[in-house]
Amino acid sequence: MFANHLLSFILFTPIVGASLLFLVSNQRRDIVHGIAAAFAGLSLLGSAYLVFAYDHVAGGFQFQEHTVWSKELGIAFFLGVDGIGAPMVLASAMLMFAGIFVSWHVKDRLKEFYINLLVLGSATIGVYMSLDLFFLFFFYELSVIPMYLFLTLWGRHTKGYLDMKKAGDPLADSVAHFFNFNRSSKEYAAMKLTLYLSLGAVVALLGLLLVYVDSGLHTFNILELAEKGSLLKSKENLYFWLIFLGFAPIAAIFPFHSWSPVGYAAAPAAASMMHAGVLKKLGHFTIIRICFFLFPTATQQWMPIIAVLCVINIFYGGLVAFLQKDTKFVVGYSSVAHMGYIFLGMASLNMISLTGAVFFLFADAMAMGLLFALAGYIYYQTHTLDIPSMGGGLASKMPFIATCFVIGSAASFGMPGAMNFIGELMVFLGSWRVYPVQTILAAMAITITWAYYFRMIRDMFFGEPDPKMAHVVDARSVVDRLPLVLLASMTIFFGLYPAPFINVIQSGVSTIIARMESPAQSPSPAVAAEMASAPVPAETPAVEGDAKPTEAPVSAEGH
Repeated sequence: MFANHLLSFILFTPIVGASLLFLVSNQRRDIVHGIAAAFAGLSLLGSAYLVFAYDHVAGGFQFQEHTVWSKELGIAFFLGVDGIGAPMVLASAMLMFAGIFVSWHVKDRLKEFYINLLVLGSATIGVYMSLDLFFLFFFYELSVIPMYLFLTLWGRHTKGYLDMKKAGDPLADSVAHFFNFNRSSKEYAAMKLTLYLSLGAVVALLGLLLVYVDSGLHTFNILELAEKGSLLKSKENLYFWLIFLGFAPIAAIFPFHSWSPVGYAAAPAAASMMHAGVLKKLGHFTIIRICFFLFPTATQQWMPIIAVLCVINIFYGGLVAFLQKDTKFVVGYSSVAHMGYIFLGMASLNMISLTGAVFFLFADAMAMGLLFALAGYIYYQTHTLDIPSMGGGLASKMPFIATCFVIGSAASFGMPGAMNFIGELMVFLGSWRVYPVQTILAAMAITITWAYYFRMIRDMFFGEPDPKMAHVVDARSVVDRLPLVLLASMTIFFGLYPAPFINVIQSGVSTIIARMESPAQSPSPAVAAEMASAPVPAETPAVEGDAKPTEAPVSAEGH
């Protein structure tokens, strides 16, 4: 019985926690902490069970739940996860839970802070498990609201902006310094994030409405649209570009990326973790879920362009990160570069590369979450993220933080033994046959990543201790260490033993590859089986149990 409602439990538990927090005074910090941690923890436990219980041999969309929301409009609250969505649900719940503890010392409006964090976590989870395009878009839009509030209410101005204000520079609050990202205010970062993502959302919504109207099916059901997708062939290229351009900004692909590092730098630690770990990944996920699944022919036709853009992402992000002096800007631009590797794996469209790209999505969520959590703790102790101002030598004062920072950095630049290495390796192996030039360039760019991470580690932790940092203390309490140990353990454990995750991911990727190989034919066996088990809308709400396809998904062999 619990399995029949597992997805709803994972999705709505944080919302229930956020609702209860409205009833608690900010003066009762212990109760606020307890409610937030308990409900985020329950969602995490459910997400861990989801990945563990997912049957990768059967594959397909499992743990389905279906409730008619509007029969007249063809909208249903339809949830389900495949091998691509299940790991990202876990990533969202993991970072939400870790963010609760990273934000334990927030003093200003703690209750409201946790409400926003729980809503943001629930919204991203909703995108990863929605099989109805209406609710997928609803949860996507919902995720933008907490990020705006995080930036404007709890964000920070960059050092460059504060220096300009102190000097009385009239350009400090002017759009004339549009490209001086390291001199932005938190209000500028919030508005830029909102405008970029909202404009993209409008374009994506137009594409979704056209699909709804032109299909003639009177439904937003992704599985039904996939089964009868031949109705959309005449305008498939138009649908593809509307959806891709609509969700490309949140995925931070060049040239729609500039909002992202600014948002990282201004956001509080927990918001940066969610931003880099799962909010940005919504772009890749929605492109795979909608474009790859519904428009396979157009996807294959236009992926060579994406393969060029992703190389620009990699080099641009890496070179700009090398020039930064702010810890969050270094990590933020590094994340922009990583998005290029993921898009390269997506563009190659084979089993190895696409599995590697999805694996990289989860791996990067853990590594970026860890690094931004560490940046938050360092800022809490030193009151600065400007690397030269730290004076170096922090390792002597905070050895535990230094060790975790080295682990996070090593994971980020692809050190063997960390999850990112597995993802990068699979992307390179799968992309070599399709885009050898882009693969060589992407592999060469890893040296840039090594350079700025090694330099940042040296300048922050292994220089001469600065007397001005004598007050700095290491993370010693369970509250401070728990989120760091959790994220570091995930990236190391599944870096050494990636098979369970790879098996789950391949079960989802195999359906995509099957559709790529026969887009003009009838639905692939996996899709046909899903449709056979998918619930039929009715006037009265109905909840379906697990959906098990009648045939195993296409084997990875030969792709």
